[in-house]
Amino acid sequence: MKKLLQINVTANWGSTGKIAEQIGLKAMEAGWESYIAYGRMMNPSKSKLIRIGTQSGVYFHYALGRYLDYEGLVSKRATKKFVQEIERIKPDVIHMHNIHDHFLNYPILFEWISKNDIPVVWSQHDQWATTGGCCYVPDGCNKWQTGCYECPLRKGAKIDRSKKNYSLKKEYFTAIKSLTLVPVSEWLGGMMKESFLGKSDIIVIHNGIDINTFHPTVADIHRKYNIEGKKIILGVASEWSERKGLPDMLKLANLLPKDDYAIVIVGKILKKMTLEEDKGCPIVFIDRTQNVQELAKLYSAASVFVNPTYQDNYPTTNLEAMACGTPVITYRTGGSPEAVSGETGQVVEQGNLLSLVEAVKVVCGCDKDTYTGECRKRAESCFDKEICFDKYIEIYKELLRNV
Repeated sequence: MKKLLQINVTANWGSTGKIAEQIGLKAMEAGWESYIAYGRMMNPSKSKLIRIGTQSGVYFHYALGRYLDYEGLVSKRATKKFVQEIERIKPDVIHMHNIHDHFLNYPILFEWISKNDIPVVWSQHDQWATTGGCCYVPDGCNKWQTGCYECPLRKGAKIDRSKKNYSLKKEYFTAIKSLTLVPVSEWLGGMMKESFLGKSDIIVIHNGIDINTFHPTVADIHRKYNIEGKKIILGVASEWSERKGLPDMLKLANLLPKDDYAIVIVGKILKKMTLEEDKGCPIVFIDRTQNVQELAKLYSAASVFVNPTYQDNYPTTNLEAMACGTPVITYRTGGSPEAVSGETGQVVEQGNLLSLVEAVKVVCGCDKDTYTGECRKRAESCFDKEICFDKYIEIYKELLRNV
């Protein structure tokens, strides 16, 4: 029996964790044995789980990463122990997702992989692999194309290792003989081709979701949150920050009439922001939830899903909303617009609040049924995990044929 080992910061938790879980399920359907190694946060999994390090180790790694710019260079003992576990498992293919986020020492891992010549598939959910440290490149910065230095995100920090970090990544990441990169958006795929990893095999595979879980669902969400008679504008994120567009969601509330609309924001708020009292439409805050059935009810009840993200790759929230029959409005950011067609929503220029308000009014001014059918049809044809994740199994088989 062939063995697949996936590595991700989470296991069956959050977007990348759920993606790894679904890929593991597809691998098992194809007769593979599936393992998922993770650093922090998990839900029960059908794959065999391996914890890398400890929570205290995550905190220590985070501290050194934040203040000394050592992300991905700590957790040595945990990674060496993990390498011993890899040697015990003897995987045929290693599939990596997000290996940053304070839990893994990548030089130790990549040195071992290089010496043992194991085929690697690496899904790219952000830009971290090709930069001196950032997951999303700041506007106007092109240093990642030739070599990072004086990182604008480290401005004011005493220690900026972006030049050294860039060189280390280039050294270790290009040393893998059999490396297939899988950016999950055309936007990121184009950027990777311009990076130091541009000579690797690059195959774009869009993310997929469980369209049987995310489907139009009837639920009395309006009464539950005391917003009867109002059109729901929904926003969902694991963690809300300026990058995810939280300030714009709050400003949007101030620009919409209180009698007609209500904004529902689902997810953890990283930074408290002040609201103008008694101005604009009401806002309902719902803490982050892993209950997908509850999410499907919220998506289904919304008149429109708004994703005002400023930095993103290919957000699965767009896909989940459409699978529930709800149109999407998003900023023209990264790969976020790639999921949206003219029949399933609108794309507006990043930060243009007046255009965002107008788009909300236009979409909400139509009978939602005019969007529901097209949204569901697009989800079934483009976002079904059964179709999307089968492509990974084909990559695995092709890699082993070439061994």
